[in-house]
Amino acid sequence: MRKILAAFLLSTALSAAAYAEVDVHSHLIPDAYRAKLAQHNALLDEGFPLPAYDAAAHIKWMDEAGIETSVLTLAAPQPYFGDSAESAQIIRACNEEAARLKREHPGRFKFCAALPLPDVEAAIAEAQYALDVLHADGIKLATNANGQYLGDPALDPLFEVLNKRQAVVILHPHRPEPINRTVMQQTPLAMQEYLSETTRAVGNMISRNVLARYPHIRVVVPHCGAYLPLAIPRMKSLAPVMQANKLVGEIDWSQNLASLYYDLAGAHSPEVIRTLLTITTPDHLLYGSDYPYASPQALSKSLNTMRDYLAKESDLAPFRKMILEQNARWLFGDASVKPQPAAVPQQALVRIAEIEVHPQYLEEYLRYAQEVAEVSLTQEAGVICLFPNQIADNPTKIRILEIYASEAAYQSHLRTEHFQKYKQGTLKMVKSLHLQEIKPLQPKKMSAVFKRVSGGSAYHK
Repeated sequence: MRKILAAFLLSTALSAAAYAEVDVHSHLIPDAYRAKLAQHNALLDEGFPLPAYDAAAHIKWMDEAGIETSVLTLAAPQPYFGDSAESAQIIRACNEEAARLKREHPGRFKFCAALPLPDVEAAIAEAQYALDVLHADGIKLATNANGQYLGDPALDPLFEVLNKRQAVVILHPHRPEPINRTVMQQTPLAMQEYLSETTRAVGNMISRNVLARYPHIRVVVPHCGAYLPLAIPRMKSLAPVMQANKLVGEIDWSQNLASLYYDLAGAHSPEVIRTLLTITTPDHLLYGSDYPYASPQALSKSLNTMRDYLAKESDLAPFRKMILEQNARWLFGDASVKPQPAAVPQQALVRIAEIEVHPQYLEEYLRYAQEVAEVSLTQEAGVICLFPNQIADNPTKIRILEIYASEAAYQSHLRTEHFQKYKQGTLKMVKSLHLQEIKPLQPKKMSAVFKRVSGGSAYHK
């Protein structure tokens, strides 16, 4: 029995050693921070007890799970109790503790420094100290601090400083302010309101063009993007009405969205990742655990599930290493690890995009569809066919025959500027979209067929 156990432990250790994942969503909960919360009767401010944190236990789990580096951020709640000086003192102590862990365990920990908001001047001073003296790897911002939400004009001076530093900013939801405590008791914040809170804060920043005005800041959105894949299309569709009523100004959707990264802590799945890819690209997805808010066993199981489906799902497999490791290393400054999808077998991808367009946008949509087809076929060797058609007796129903040389060619197409322009520009126009994969009966003859139809010249000039 001992031999079997020893063999199992050795196998587990060797298996873990084969990985080098980076966890961008883990939390530091210093003893001094917990003591201050207790002093102010704030330990349950988020409606959930703070878990214990021990760096040695954290590293033990990382070793067992195969995680090389974890990025630490201060947990919620924000330690502000009406005294800015006290808040700054607590935050400084937490950042010093994070810096100590980074120093004592080189390569295992990075950290994003907390800031003593809502005092903006104190927050700027702490950001400069943390980045310059403590060598913080970025900044952590709460969705709101005592009711001061991200997107508030009062925060612009802070964002100007962070933009000059080209800072990475990790967001995390905190208790909304004000809070209906009855609702919080009925449905704990982590089950629903945290997702609303994240969506609210990012939506605020987008509607005020914060990320477009400060384009050198990169923002990590937690928990699989919260409700943003649903909220962003709605925001886009309503923006013209809001602008006509002078409720919002012009919004630079492309630049705002380009600044956003997304960690996959929480209820990840292949379906969730595919939904996120409607608003972002694979190089903006990151692994996150949410340690220590679940047991090590649960977190390991979740990570292994992700590893498994990222290996088996053909459309996601090329991005497995990017999501689990490379994207985070690149984001935090490792210029030697530019995220690249893995090589995959060169098998053509054929599908029909079944699209229904809102009638009032039909002509505009057709212009977008024809433009993206022409540019893609002209500029992308991996795009074999993009052929839009209308159903004769229902012109709002569009069918696009799509053929790509390979899965990698398709994913490369999704990241092009012209496809992003098409995707973002037509979000409000599309009523429904279904991608129907097609299995060619004679795949080897496809290139000859399309060459014969086009005379060999229509697709690549």
